[in-house]
Amino acid sequence: MITILTKKNSIANQFISELRHVSIQQDRMRFRKNLERLGEIIAYEISKTLTYTKEEIETPLGISEMHTLDEQPVLITIIRAGLPFHQGLLNIFDHADSGFIAAFRHTKKSGEFEIHKKYENTPNLDDKVVIIADPMLATGRSLVLCCKELLSQYNIKELHVAAVIASEEGVQHVRAFIPEAHLWIGDVDNELTSKSYIVPGLGDAGDLAYGNKD
Repeated sequence: MITILTKKNSIANQFISELRHVSIQQDRMRFRKNLERLGEIIAYEISKTLTYTKEEIETPLGISEMHTLDEQPVLITIIRAGLPFHQGLLNIFDHADSGFIAAFRHTKKSGEFEIHKKYENTPNLDDKVVIIADPMLATGRSLVLCCKELLSQYNIKELHVAAVIASEEGVQHVRAFIPEAHLWIGDVDNELTSKSYIVPGLGDAGDLAYGNKD
């Protein structure tokens, strides 16, 4: 399953437009805030698919029957660009446990690249609903690597993948190798450069959020 926010007009379109805008995105704090806002919107959409139980809630004036969330999902993000996006998810699922993964590309002289995972810190994911978030889904190779390793380690109940901008190639790669995952994406672009940057995309989300890396 795949849900793309821009298929329907909503305030998400405004935030994605600002993330893409070459002038507006130079305001680093606003860029991070818009990633956070998209995390909140996607978290709200995911929340509609989760399970709820009727509960009696005592108010100062009586009893109200409400449907409350059975369990909080576990939120996992790919650092560093994923951190503000993760915060948006955490703003909605405010009691959720969190996990963090660091993965990077190693580019060869030939121009080809390999994906290396440098760091992983997650809670126990057995029988959990897991949301793994990365703002940019380009080739999808790093995300697939991380997800497949988690799926091999744990008996994950549900897997959700969240991204702000994805390429068509990245979406197809994830759907081919992790068919059980539900994808939640802000917008999808149809082109990748020879260096696997999404076009038109928005640039390097990590650099725009936190500054250029060496």
